[in-house]
Amino acid sequence: MACSSLRRLFLCACIFAGTSLGLTARAATPDSSSSSVVELRIDGEIEPVLAEYIVNGIDQANRDHASLVLITISTPGGLDTSMRSIVQAILLSHVPVVTYVNPTGSRAASAGFFILLSADVAAMSPGTDTGAASPIMEIGGQVVQIDETLRKKILNEATAYLRSYVSKRGRNVDLAATAVTDAKAFSEKEALDGKLIDLVASSPEDLFSKLNGRTITRLDGSTTQLALTNPVIVAVDMTAREKLLSRIVQPDVFFILLIVGVLGLYTEFTHPGMFAPGVIGGIAALLALFAMHMLPVSLTGLLLIAMALGLFILEAKYPTHGVLGVGGAISMVLGALMLIQSPWTGMGVSLSAALGVAIPFAVIVIFLMRAVLRSRSWKQSAGKEELLKEEGEVIEPIGAAPATGLVRVHGELWRAAAQAGDGIPKGARVRVKKVEGLTLQVELVAPSRSAAS
Repeated sequence: MACSSLRRLFLCACIFAGTSLGLTARAATPDSSSSSVVELRIDGEIEPVLAEYIVNGIDQANRDHASLVLITISTPGGLDTSMRSIVQAILLSHVPVVTYVNPTGSRAASAGFFILLSADVAAMSPGTDTGAASPIMEIGGQVVQIDETLRKKILNEATAYLRSYVSKRGRNVDLAATAVTDAKAFSEKEALDGKLIDLVASSPEDLFSKLNGRTITRLDGSTTQLALTNPVIVAVDMTAREKLLSRIVQPDVFFILLIVGVLGLYTEFTHPGMFAPGVIGGIAALLALFAMHMLPVSLTGLLLIAMALGLFILEAKYPTHGVLGVGGAISMVLGALMLIQSPWTGMGVSLSAALGVAIPFAVIVIFLMRAVLRSRSWKQSAGKEELLKEEGEVIEPIGAAPATGLVRVHGELWRAAAQAGDGIPKGARVRVKKVEGLTLQVELVAPSRSAAS
């Protein structure tokens, strides 16, 4: 009886424990059923720093086994190499990728068109556009004309690259090619009707509701059904390093770094030994060179800025009542506005930044240059050279050359010799003409009081 009772108690305890475990497991079920969506943003020009951010985000989503990668796009285009890095990461992703032109009023132009069509699902918001993906050759921020053979070569390669993955996504290859060959652009309705994109969604929530349960075909031909019943959006921002580098390649920041670098090095060269301007200027100049490598910098803009520096120096050396200084300021402002110019973006140095940097820079350079030129006319205040042209009193008569006497200059007694004449009597005022070792060569300035009387 006792054993039987113990058995019943043990069985009840096991049932209770099992029930508790079951309740705990069911309580965790909602978390496991939710879908993790990694959100990345392409907002602005497509350049190497942005490409690194997108590629790293896709790689992290694959490592974390996310359910979906959502890339929202709002870009006028960008560099071909950066675009290809992003497209390659999308095509190789094990996690399905959705590209979404959002919010309303955004665009996925030029390189953005290639990225939009590379995803498993391409979507657009109402009031957006895409296309205009013809390659443009530029050198130093300026569009260059190329011969017909080279132009066809570039167009054919870009079109073949687009066809290589658009056909596997089941989209309209011929219509997509016209965006490259004819620079055609499409509204969201035209893109949907032309089977360039898969759907139009007014918001991310609307997009997820339309994607939930949708079966998509991956690049390798396999199919996957999206389960987005309870999507949990994980917005991935740039790292601190990526944010810093992205700031450096901003046109206004690049221009400021360039001017600070020039001003710091100029100050160090004209005022050696200050150290701080040289260190700050060197760091700023190196950061500006990094940004220059990334940005389409115009040679004309650089030459105008260099000309402005020359005009500021000339204004300090040959005062022209501000004519050269004003000309230098105008040259620097124009150079700043022309410094960064690219056909795929209207972005450049803002007028406020150009004026805010050019005018103080002009004042500082002119002031420093005038200080340098003024210092060159100063007499040396240390060493024997400071005695030149100084006056003193004869303490011991100076006989005819080469005889010497004593003079007091700056409160010190010096052996002195007369450069010419029969000698100089005691009490006379003399001026130092030359220093030879420890002997001063002097000339008479005023006779002694007794001689004068």
